[in-house]
Amino acid sequence: MAKINPTQIKPAELIRILNSAGFGTVLTDSTLRRHRNTAGYTIGDDKSVDLLRYAAWLMQAYLTPPEPTRTYDQMREAARQRNLELARAGRDIGDIPDVVNPERRAHAISSFRFFCERYFPDVFYLPWSDDHLKVIDKIEQAVLKGGLFALAMARGSGKTSMMQMACLWAALIGATPFVCLIAASADRAQHLLETLKVWLETNDLLNEDFPEVTFPIRALERITHRQRGQTVNGIATRIEWLNDKIVLPTIAGSAASGVVISCSGMKGSDIRGQNHARADGKVVRPQLVMVDDPQTTESAWSPSQSQRREAILAGDVLGMAGPGKKISGLMACTVIRPGDMADNILDREKHPEWQGERTKMIYAFPTNEKLWQQYAEIRADSLRNDGDGSVATEFYRQHREAMDAGAMVAWPQRHNPDEISAIQHAMNLKFRDEEAFFAEYQNEPIQEKEGEGMLTADEIVEKVNGHPRGTVPLGCSTLTLFIDIQQKALFWMLCGWEPEFTGYVVDYGVWPEQKRLYFTLRDIRRTLSAQKPDAGLEGAIYHGLEALCAERLGRIYRREDGMDMRIARCLIDANWGQSTDVVYQFCRQSQYAGIVLPSHGKYVGASSIPFADYKRKKGDRVGLHWRMPNILGKRQVRHIVIDTNYWKSFVQARLSVAMGDPGCLSLFGRDQATHRLLADHLTAEYCIRTAARDRVVDEWKLKALRPDNHWLDGLVGCAVAASMEGIKLFGTQGEIVQQRKRLKLSDLARRK
Repeated sequence: MAKINPTQIKPAELIRILNSAGFGTVLTDSTLRRHRNTAGYTIGDDKSVDLLRYAAWLMQAYLTPPEPTRTYDQMREAARQRNLELARAGRDIGDIPDVVNPERRAHAISSFRFFCERYFPDVFYLPWSDDHLKVIDKIEQAVLKGGLFALAMARGSGKTSMMQMACLWAALIGATPFVCLIAASADRAQHLLETLKVWLETNDLLNEDFPEVTFPIRALERITHRQRGQTVNGIATRIEWLNDKIVLPTIAGSAASGVVISCSGMKGSDIRGQNHARADGKVVRPQLVMVDDPQTTESAWSPSQSQRREAILAGDVLGMAGPGKKISGLMACTVIRPGDMADNILDREKHPEWQGERTKMIYAFPTNEKLWQQYAEIRADSLRNDGDGSVATEFYRQHREAMDAGAMVAWPQRHNPDEISAIQHAMNLKFRDEEAFFAEYQNEPIQEKEGEGMLTADEIVEKVNGHPRGTVPLGCSTLTLFIDIQQKALFWMLCGWEPEFTGYVVDYGVWPEQKRLYFTLRDIRRTLSAQKPDAGLEGAIYHGLEALCAERLGRIYRREDGMDMRIARCLIDANWGQSTDVVYQFCRQSQYAGIVLPSHGKYVGASSIPFADYKRKKGDRVGLHWRMPNILGKRQVRHIVIDTNYWKSFVQARLSVAMGDPGCLSLFGRDQATHRLLADHLTAEYCIRTAARDRVVDEWKLKALRPDNHWLDGLVGCAVAASMEGIKLFGTQGEIVQQRKRLKLSDLARRK
């Protein structure tokens, strides 16, 4: 047997020696492994055991008194403490890494342009245009020195991305303690914030040069519940990583320490009262706001909604910093129609506080229209025949010098790979949809052509007469009501009329009542079906008609002189979808059957047969562009047919008459804001003067975005009902009464 060094015995060899002493199994492999792990290097190294030290360690362990037995609660508490220590160790992210490139960081802090170019080359991969450089300078000035800057650029020019990066840049360099992102809706605003979060989590260059911000964020590993306990060397970072708000980590010496970035929809209730208490006890409020496309297509076409959003911007948004505090603002907007919110904000005459900048894709169009028209025809033919337009591109290549003459584009590098130049790209967009091109790429939307003398919503709301709501003016002799039926609600209007057609809107509303100053049919909350949940659509409409007529037709109205008046005639729209049969049923069964009548609006255009040319049958009533055929049919109820084009022009003319003149139509009350929604309905259509068949007719059309026009129908219906009751405008023909042939007694005698 080889000599054995007792201070360097291999573990396996030690086990064999001790188990060969004649005392049976003295030592096992697992026991020795446990002893070596417990004693550590005091009894040997990685490969051997010192037998003498091992024996001494065993003797010491034998002589050491055993630990007292712990209860179950004590063991559970000990385990809890161990887990707590482990959790604390896991929450602490250790030291913040050093900045990789201090020179690059310093340059980025001092230059917004460099920040965009160096850290986001994948976003801005084309050279800057002159418009971009001008915009970058204004954004940097607004962030660093304050001010308000509004920008409308061609779609796809990166205006929103630049604004977002400006907010991120301002937060990273500590230019502001609180940034708020605002959009037309809360969902859109959250999307803006999510983009910033992704940049902070994934941009490697930002992580290299701004580790005091990005390192704690990356340590969360997108597990948001870690934010509450995160520490750096035992000090809480107080980071917040929520859907509508983030707070950058609180790190000593960091310019971005505790900077807040929140988001909000374009509503006063969402915007007001934003503040944040920092670790130093200071409460901060937004000092930089980014407003991205604050209007929707629907709101842009509504003067009242545009006005309301301008008021929110001027009051709630620019007041977010608090009393006596100045706020900086950046706005990326798109002009949808002339006179909308964006168009007004960009107008420095109307809003001088905003440094409005309106850029275009093309500043001068090519002068050779003939060649471009040939190009458009060639391209359209190619696309119609499953081509890709390359034939037109080749035509442009051959005639480029002549076709480019006179053109000036904002961004020469902007064009698709299959296009030769930015001029060709711009003209392709123009040929595809001219209206969209001028709105989205030129920021000069085409004004929709309307008839001459059309009233605006502002002009309509100015026609208030001061009479209290529901009170009948002194000269009125007739009250008429019209009910317009929609699937969700009933729109109604009540008007009073003097004998010569001077009119007054006495009251109007919706059933069920919405209890909101502004709403659209699309967002109505209290619906007909909700008022009669156990009924179908027809039953809900019938129930609504019963309730509304009981409220209005059963009521006595008081004239200014104290005289009691009732509604003389009520017309109910029977044109809407499934409402026709139920309207006829209601008019037949109602307790007010003597005054309610179904009505049908008929579009009588220039090429249509006018009411005057209809062959009159026995029993028909024919009035001023309305007819009541003597036909009962299966419904057993008479109805009235209305020439809507004529009567819409009629009420438009009445609204245009100056206050005090005969034939004027005015609105109750003194508060113009009350009638903003009504004015939107009354201006929802426009007329085009059309000639055909030796006739000239004002043909009325709904505006492009199909706004609500239900009270316009109501006003028309009330005027027609007044005509039925004998109200006549001087110079117009009233009801045509068929004269019976007079018989003489001598004639009767001859017949006998």
